[in-house]
Amino acid sequence: MNIKNKIKVLSIISVLAISISGYSQSKKFKVTLDAGHGDHDFGAVYNGHIEKNIALGIVLKVGKILEDQPNFEVNYTRQTDEFIGLVERANIANRVDANIFVSIHCNANKNTAADGTETYVMGMTKNASSLAVAKNENEVVTLEKDYKQKYNGYNPSSPETLIGLTLMQEDFLNNSISLAAKIEDEFTGIGKKIRGGGVKQAPYMVLHKAYMPRVLIETGFVSNPVEGAILDSEEGQNDIANAVAKAIISYKKEYFGNGDGYSEENRPSKKIVEKTTTDTATPPKKDIDKTDEVVKKDTKKEKSKEAENESGLVFKVQIAASNKKMDLNPSNFKGLKNIELDDSGSINKYFYGQTSDYEEAKKFLSEVKSKGYNSAFIIALKNGKSIPLKDAVK
Repeated sequence: MNIKNKIKVLSIISVLAISISGYSQSKKFKVTLDAGHGDHDFGAVYNGHIEKNIALGIVLKVGKILEDQPNFEVNYTRQTDEFIGLVERANIANRVDANIFVSIHCNANKNTAADGTETYVMGMTKNASSLAVAKNENEVVTLEKDYKQKYNGYNPSSPETLIGLTLMQEDFLNNSISLAAKIEDEFTGIGKKIRGGGVKQAPYMVLHKAYMPRVLIETGFVSNPVEGAILDSEEGQNDIANAVAKAIISYKKEYFGNGDGYSEENRPSKKIVEKTTTDTATPPKKDIDKTDEVVKKDTKKEKSKEAENESGLVFKVQIAASNKKMDLNPSNFKGLKNIELDDSGSINKYFYGQTSDYEEAKKFLSEVKSKGYNSAFIIALKNGKSIPLKDAVK
């Protein structure tokens, strides 16, 4: 073989090697870990316990655990004591097309007895304590240059001004809740050291701009003398890091499997399909009062609408997601009837209404919000499979 042919063969081998390497990397499950605060932004500081240092310590420990797992790719918003803007943190995750975004923080309260973890997903709430936590974290934007221009006049003192959520972001809410629930379940398993506080919703700027399932974890209260000491210890950080990593691994296993990577068909907004269709194809049995003729008529009407819809398009309203399974009696849902339950995953999801008409679905949404379900949202299914709401509306 002459020199020219050898060069050609080597060139082809090099191209194939790069292609195979790129393909292998693209199949990895990508996790972006975000350590809250940094540099001149200390976060909460109590009794010598500094939030920025604790958050970074936990993030690096979580990252090390995940990096040792097969088919995981971890990238960080920061690995040192540096300042990163809130939107830039989300953009880091967006640029690498991360599968999930996990932001880690510590909580604080003037009431030094306050304790426990809280894992947040993006959403609106009227809960005063959740809004207060979001306000404290969002005020970091004031440390950025020209923040008023950069954030289009956003007022960090009013977290509810982030109400303009996009339809694309709503597509990821189910998955965000699932990941958050897994994290809180793992925290509960730690024992008496750290008390799991549950899954909550709040308007966090850092979550608002990340276009994938994303959560913000308040790992405990540095303002609590006992909990602050745990958070600032190697043992405490290892316990928390192990819990978060186990939850992420469990999430990856549930939504993407254990094989070498995953198919793009299993991207988050599409994976929900399998969980939703279980109930769509075979609805769970309900305890319906046989004497309630109105309930019977409503149910028949909804089934008729679905059958008549030639496009196979159905809208429903998700009103709640919980670790606990509730009886589907109207009394448990503020008088709402015909509630559907999807208990096929790690959390129980509750749906109200079923229609092929998006305008009617919006009426259902208004109805449940009037009952107090302020975080409710519309989902769309086509031929029993979940699709992005924006595509269904088109």
